Amino acid sequence: MESQQGVCQKGGTMRLGAYPCKVKPGTKLAAAYGTPSISERHRHRYEFNNAFRSELEAAGLAVSGTSPSGGLVETVELPGHPFYIGVQFHPEFKSRPNHAHPLFRAFIEAAKARRAATKEP
Repeated sequence: MESQQGVCQKGGTMRLGAYPCKVKPGTKLAAAYGTPSISERHRHRYEFNNAFRSELEAAGLAVSGTSPSGGLVETVELPGHPFYIGVQFHPEFKSRPNHAHPLFRAFIEAAKARRAATKEP
């Protein structure tokens, strides 16, 4: 990121804690969560480089979740792929053995559907 060039001391620059994310309708992310807005836990200092956003979208990458202003890309996915979702947060922080995170649940469902579709009778 342009604002981070030349930064050597990273100390307290991490994005930590819960952040809101606006979910794009009609995406796998929207199907997994079933809601237009989510809040997820972050623990990182890196962000999607918007300088390449339009080029990546033109090549087929779908931005499926952003900050409420739309300025920060929070999630991406590949339409047409059985399950290709990349996120800027840690779903494992909110998953429990008796209450799986929506993305983990959706991943298992996609794997089961793919197996059923490719299984010979």
